[in-house]
Formats: sequence, C-alpha cells, structure tokens
Amino acid sequence: MKEIRLAARPVGWPTAETFEIAEAPVPEPGPGQVLIRNVYISVDPYMRGRMNDVKSYMPPFKIGEPLDGGAVGEVVASNAESVPVGAYVVHALGWREFAVVDAARARVVDPAAAPTLSAYLGLLGMTGLTAYVGLLDIAQFREGDTVFVSGAAGAVGSVVGQIARLRGAKRVIGSAGSAEKVRHLTADLGFDAAFDYKQAPVREQLKAAAPDGVDVYFDNVGGDHLEAAISTMNKYGRIAMCGAIAQYNDVTAPSAPRNLASTIGKEINLRGFLVGNHSHRMPEFIAEVGGWLREGRLTARETVVDGLENAPEAFLGLLRGENTGKMVVKVG
Repeated sequence: MKEIRLAARPVGWPTAETFEIAEAPVPEPGPGQVLIRNVYISVDPYMRGRMNDVKSYMPPFKIGEPLDGGAVGEVVASNAESVPVGAYVVHALGWREFAVVDAARARVVDPAAAPTLSAYLGLLGMTGLTAYVGLLDIAQFREGDTVFVSGAAGAVGSVVGQIARLRGAKRVIGSAGSAEKVRHLTADLGFDAAFDYKQAPVREQLKAAAPDGVDVYFDNVGGDHLEAAISTMNKYGRIAMCGAIAQYNDVTAPSAPRNLASTIGKEINLRGFLVGNHSHRMPEFIAEVGGWLREGRLTARETVVDGLENAPEAFLGLLRGENTGKMVVKVG
C-alpha cells in the first residue's frame, strides 16, 4: 500500500521535498481492531505546525514515518463486533491507503445521511464542529451580532458564516483571497459583505464593510486580520482564536497585532480553543447542522484532489489558499 511520510522538516514554506511517497505492507488488525480502506483523507492547516519539532498541543510528525490526520473509509476486516466489515468509519490515520485502528477510536457513520462520504471530514465532522463550537461557545454569539470571519471561504470559515446567518446575525462579513471567493461568499453562502484582502489594507476594507463595528470575530488567519478586527470591534466584543494560517510558515515572529492593548479599554474577550476538548457537543451539532443540511439551508463546498500521491500538493495548495471550502483527497 502507499503512504505519505515526512521526509524532512521544512524551514518556512514546505515543498514537495518535505514529503515522501512510500510503499508499505497492508497491516493486519489485532484483537479489538479493524482494518480500514481509506476513501477520503483530510488535509488541514494545523498539520503545518506538526511538521516542526516543537512542543505543542499535538505531538510532531516523525521524520521517516507516515503523517496522520482525519480520514473516512470502509472497514474491510474486523476483530470487533461493534464495528463490522462493510461499515464506514471516521478515524485519525489518514495519509495512507489502509489503516489499522482500535475499534473504540473509529466512529461509525451513515453514508446515506450525508451528501458525500467526505462530508464527514468537513461539514459533518471536526471541521463543522470547530465552526459550531467556536462561534456559539467560545465567541458566545448572540442573535443580532455583527460577525466577521477571516479565511471565510475555507473549510471552517464558510461554515461559521452560514451558522451565524442561520442563527440570526445582524450582519456577516468575510475575507477571502480572490474575487471568485468573494463572489462565492455573498452569492452562494449568504454573507452580507465580503472583501479580497489582497486588494487593499484589511483594516480599511473591514471598516467599510462594518460601519457599525464588529461584535464577534472568528479568527482563522491572525496577523493583519486580527489587528483589523481589534480596531473595528465594539465594546465587549468577543474573539474566537481558531487558527493563524498567515503565520504558519513564518521564520520570524509576527509584528501584528500592534493594537492588542486596546482590547483592555474595549473589554474584549479573546479566547483560543481546541475542538478536541469539545467533542461532547457533537450530538447537538449533528442534530442542528445536519438538519440544516437536509433542508438545503446550508451549503458545503469541497475541493477534491484525486489520488493519495497528490496529497502533498493538496496540502501545499491549502497553505497557498487554493481551496474553496474543505480540502480533501480522494484516495482511490
């Protein structure tokens, strides 16, 4: 079977040489384990941090060993009654064609309950849960809030904006990196306003889009976006710190936000979070978001790359902002 290994730790931006495509024997499941043929794997921004040999909330990838991450696939051999052969499961050993996992770590899903099987890695998976928890629990969204989402055409951001709209936001604003993504946000996802951050300073464009200020900022980008949001936020604003993709490949410390001290006078609540600590919210999330999806009130866009061997390029494309919605790789 094929698997993607970390060949070298990148300094700055990863390259094709960061990865190695290797052959390995198909593993055999032990007691209480299942063998899964992966159908889709997820590529996500947080994986860039795991390529560095630094202490973080998740262990770093090891050189010469396969990467891992979210995946969904079919069980082809089972030594566990709770997860039979033929079941489809979500698990955490992606970046390979076959994976052996403990049955307790495989979440059985219903392919018929989703528009695509890959939706369980995006809208109906940890990506969607990240948006749901970040907006409702961390940022404490309230009906009538004005919400700004950075990286709004990405996997998490696109869901955040739609949930805010469906929950009664006064105004939903998004930033993205191209005119086509801006059009997608307003025409397809129902954002009230959106702008291309490459065309003019973020602070200027955000102030124009939010003349009455911002109550909630969902941060996927960091840097100048965070600085602009702080500048534009109303008193008692709330910021959910989800990611900082603008800084993941930097080799020097970022200079922004330079206005952090203004959060004191505005009494802004700025809080980071890890979705893995909020898995107890999955049932409520699936019930509400799954209902919106069945009713056609919520849109899930995916960027699908074919072939496991193309997973490294899919990841590099993700860092370059080439995806609209969730980036997934179809294994085979």
